[in-house]
Amino acid sequence: MTDWSAVVWGFAAGIVAGLAAFLVPVVGHIGAGLIAGFVAGYLAGGGLGSGLWHGLLAGAVGGLVLVLVTAPIAGLLGGVLGGPVGGLFGGLSVVVVGLVIAFVFALDSAVGGAIGALLAD
Repeated sequence: MTDWSAVVWGFAAGIVAGLAAFLVPVVGHIGAGLIAGFVAGYLAGGGLGSGLWHGLLAGAVGGLVLVLVTAPIAGLLGGVLGGPVGGLFGGLSVVVVGLVIAFVFALDSAVGGAIGALLAD
C-alpha cells in the first residue's frame, strides 16, 4: 500500500533541495532527487521494495509537476514567437523532454528511497 504522506513529504523535500541545487548544478540536482527519495523511503519504511516504490513516486511526481508548469509557458512563448505551429511544437517538445526528465528524477529518487527505507528499519 502506498503511503501518500511519505510521497508528498519526499516531493516537498525534493522541491526545496532542487531550488538549492542551482548553486551546484549537476551534482545538486542528482542530490535533490536522492534527498526526495530518501525522505519518502525513510518515512514509508517497510524495507527495500517499499523504499524503492515511494522514492520512485516522489521523484516522478516532482518531474511531472515540472512538466505541468513549464509546458504551458513554452507553448505560450512558442505561440507568440512562432505563431500557432510554434506554440504547438514548443509545448509538445517541453512535454516530451519533461517526461524523460521525470523518468530520470524517478530513478535517482528510487535509489534514495531504498537507502532511506533500509535506514528506517
